Amino acid sequence: MSLQFAPLRVTDPAVFGRVAVLMGGTSAEREVSLDSGRGVLEALRSRGVEAFAVDGIPALIEAIQSGRVDRVFNILHGNKGGGEDGVLQGVLEALGVPYTGSDVLGSALAMDKIRTKQVWLAEGLPTPRYQRIAKGEDVHAAAQKIGLPVIIKPSSEGSSVGVSRVLKDADIDEAVDLAARYPGEMLMEQMVIGDELTVAVLINGEGYTALPSIRIVPKGEWYDYHAKYIADDTQYLCPGLEGEDEARIRDFAMRAFVAAGCKGWGRVDVMRDRDSGQLYLIEVNTAPGMTSHSLVPKAARQVGIEYDELCWRVLEATVQGGATA
Repeated sequence: MSLQFAPLRVTDPAVFGRVAVLMGGTSAEREVSLDSGRGVLEALRSRGVEAFAVDGIPALIEAIQSGRVDRVFNILHGNKGGGEDGVLQGVLEALGVPYTGSDVLGSALAMDKIRTKQVWLAEGLPTPRYQRIAKGEDVHAAAQKIGLPVIIKPSSEGSSVGVSRVLKDADIDEAVDLAARYPGEMLMEQMVIGDELTVAVLINGEGYTALPSIRIVPKGEWYDYHAKYIADDTQYLCPGLEGEDEARIRDFAMRAFVAAGCKGWGRVDVMRDRDSGQLYLIEVNTAPGMTSHSLVPKAARQVGIEYDELCWRVLEATVQGGATA
């Protein structure tokens, strides 16, 4: 697939100065973040960038205060000690340190799946029927209202953490117990039966480009944490669709990315109903995984952008003159 990308604006790694690759942290996605961070660190160093690892936000603040950081490549995942919920972005804005990815608004909104859905619906973008589950609410009544099967998950976690697929009423309580282990609100949404797809969005000169979609085909029934990060038998078909369908999902993902106020780069997860072909938005990841199993590097490679160049392009957006959304 041929997509046109602007030439790199930065060619001298010295322009970036000292780059803190922020990884690990204290969220439920710590191990995935460490794996991603090691890959990013190696890639940047291979291109001559003066990059070093920093584990977690407190260590980053200490490094900034000691004058050792010129910019941050944020590859923390999740919230509550992760770097995707807007808290980190607010700190870096206050300290005047450039960083990769979305700003405070885009990060906070995309981390909250319920509020993201509200924005998408206001923009006329379809997402599965859902209900916010408040503490003490009758979850069985909520499931009847939406209609089984449903998905129950924390509203502000990623990497399939705390997610359950509920096919019958008897399984609801166990799913709620799992999701309730994580902070924040709980989300119940209609389960869309069909194809699971994802579309990466990447800065491209003064704008953005949606990369080819990926259709995910796990060996098991679901694309869960094991299938994402451990198993080697999950199939990734790229592009995931063909012809007009592929153009449509890429446009769909781009509209979702912009509506959520995201910047720099990200990944939009989509379900395609098996019977109707209708596309439904699931969530946006503002600091996508960069492990050996991760999806953004796979999509970038499809258009000739190797892992190290992908990291460079993401980092390049922190230099004044990058894209705005």
